[in-house]
Amino acid sequence: MLETYFDKPFDPGRRLQHQIQERLIEAILAGIWPLHEPLPATRSLAEAINVSRNTVSLVYERLAEDGYLTPVNRRGYFINERTIREQLNIRQDAKLKEGLPSEARPFDLQGRLKYSYSDQRSINKPADWRSYDFPFIYGQILPDKISVARWRDCVRLAGTAQHAPSWISDLVDDDDPMLVDQIIRRILPQRGFRADPDSILLTVGAQNGIYLTGRLFCHEGMRVDVEDPGYVDARNIFESLGASLTGHRVDANGMRVSDALKGANLVYVTPGHQSPTSVTMSMERRLALIAASEKHDFVILEDNYEHELNFVGAQRPALKCFDRSGRVVHIGSLSKPLFPGLRAGFIAASPEIVRELRALRRLMYRHPPAQEQRALALFLAEGHYDAHIRRQRKVLSQKWKTVFRALERHLPMCDVTQTTGGSAIWLELPDKVDARELQAKAAERSILIEPGDVHYLNGKAPGNCIRLGFGAVGPEQIAEGFERLGQLVRQLDRPDKWPA
Repeated sequence: MLETYFDKPFDPGRRLQHQIQERLIEAILAGIWPLHEPLPATRSLAEAINVSRNTVSLVYERLAEDGYLTPVNRRGYFINERTIREQLNIRQDAKLKEGLPSEARPFDLQGRLKYSYSDQRSINKPADWRSYDFPFIYGQILPDKISVARWRDCVRLAGTAQHAPSWISDLVDDDDPMLVDQIIRRILPQRGFRADPDSILLTVGAQNGIYLTGRLFCHEGMRVDVEDPGYVDARNIFESLGASLTGHRVDANGMRVSDALKGANLVYVTPGHQSPTSVTMSMERRLALIAASEKHDFVILEDNYEHELNFVGAQRPALKCFDRSGRVVHIGSLSKPLFPGLRAGFIAASPEIVRELRALRRLMYRHPPAQEQRALALFLAEGHYDAHIRRQRKVLSQKWKTVFRALERHLPMCDVTQTTGGSAIWLELPDKVDARELQAKAAERSILIEPGDVHYLNGKAPGNCIRLGFGAVGPEQIAEGFERLGQLVRQLDRPDKWPA
């Protein structure tokens, strides 16, 4: 009976001991082994599932420590009857459902919802994007083995007795002071400004910072001005909170700044590398936007998600650098250039705004996971973050140059928006080529691309724009991927020139 739980082959990518432990726990909780009989001897089970006896012994010892097994001298390991009884009590309580009416009353979810989040237009990325030969999608990266190893070391160090007191207790609404200090000393100076600890709030990624700020400042009917095209999930956040959106066109210098901003309550911008076009806002526009915020009395929400990835010219200071009145809320990501799945970010704003955001965050999730905060603080303090950024900049700058060379050679019929860096490009296809149709045909050839229409406001989107991210594509793949994509574009642009 027990052997049936080991019919499935073990995963070579995971530790054998953990997999055996998981399957034994599943068998124990299923009640398939008599409580009065000991489990198979370590040698017998090891031979049956073709692993070492020592591995099985370690698993039995761990299960005994966790209360699943009870060791009996000279007899072996028995299932802990108390554990099974607790599980059976839960199953018996489930029988109480028999006292409910025979037919359940249907629940009308849509009738209860004021706003349907699932109906929002958003960017859809296939979960199996790694299986494509040319995943030109934004927001994904190739793993940096050095940084993965360094992160593992920092997580291990954070779990030691020296650092455990910083995270084993509930921080309530506080943040790890070591991580806050590292952000102030290592991250902010590179963005051109400084801040005190009471001006910093940690978030679960930059998007969480956008939501917190939106929740604080947005209400029914208020006006939020955004870039058009712009970051679709920021737009979705503001709309879900009841705000009305006004779009401002984007050109080679970023969002256009004019008196049309008069009447705005909040202005959301991505000045470092505009989402989705990747252009960098000029210094003249930055200063004009700061002046407009004071003149028209609106809050600026600055999403500086790719500040580090500028490859041409000097880094430009963040808008927060010029903030004299406390109207700029600066949002930064600590995980996007490192490991996007880590979800770590911060907000830098006036102490008054941060105090309100901290109280709001406490209602939502109190604080980001404290052990991850300490591990990230150690990662920054030991210089691993800076080293990672240097490697990323070198790799991505080489890819960026390769991308523009490949565009000139294989996609000359397309108009590309010029950038000074970033990890994606914005491309305008020939008028006859529909981006959605190109996406479908490209996917059939193992090429992933992202249509750009979702980034536009009010249904005024051109149907021939695409965004191509190159962070998750090897430098040696770019030219071939663009060559294949160029062939598809030509086929769709001049179908009469190609065989059916």
